[in-house]
Order: sequence, then structure tokens, then C-alpha cells
Amino acid sequence: QVQLVESGGGLVQAGGSLTLSCAASGFTLSNYYVAWVRQAPGNQRELLADISSGGLINYAGSVKGRFTIFRDNAKNEVYLQMNSLKPEDTAVYYCGRRRRLQDQYRDWGRGTQVTVSS
Repeated sequence: QVQLVESGGGLVQAGGSLTLSCAASGFTLSNYYVAWVRQAPGNQRELLADISSGGLINYAGSVKGRFTIFRDNAKNEVYLQMNSLKPEDTAVYYCGRRRRLQDQYRDWGRGTQVTVSS
């Protein structure tokens, strides 16, 4: 069964750090682009970062310099390290996959809640 499961969220004070995990089952994650997105109540889903199967990385301006996306192919996981967290980073964070650049990201997990207190 193809599945992505996010974990690692929680409650953190502003300025703190968290590392989110995106664990894949049923397929080899290293063969796919992986994206992290977030959605806060009342807001649209926001693409934060993605990483290609070859390791090319893109970041949204809102997180560039604070967040880092990286892979552990041995564990079949992708991570999002988040530093200098701000209250506006509070949201549910999701990971998704796509096979090719021209495909839409899909197979989103259930998400993990990140709450940043001021």
C-alpha cells in the first residue's frame, strides 16, 4: 500500500526548532520528487520546499534560510528541519510525492500539527 506518513510536529516556542519526518511505505521514495506543504486554518495550502530524485531543492521565500529539506534514502524518508520558528509557521504540515516534474504532487499524508507559541 502506497502511503506517506508525517510525524515530528508539536508545540514549540518562537525561535525554536523542529524536524518533521515523511516516511514512505509501499514504494521507493528516492525515485520521486517530495514536497512539504502546510495549511493553516482559513489559508490556502502553501508549498514550502521540494526535493527532486536527483537532489535539486527549491524553497519558498517565506522559509528560505530557516527550513532545510533533506533525504535519508536508507530509511526511505524525507525530512524538513525547521529553525527560527515563528508563530505564523503554525499549521498542519504535509508531504506529498510526484514522479516527474510535470506531474502534480499527490498521495498526501494526514499531516502533522506544528504550533509555535509567541
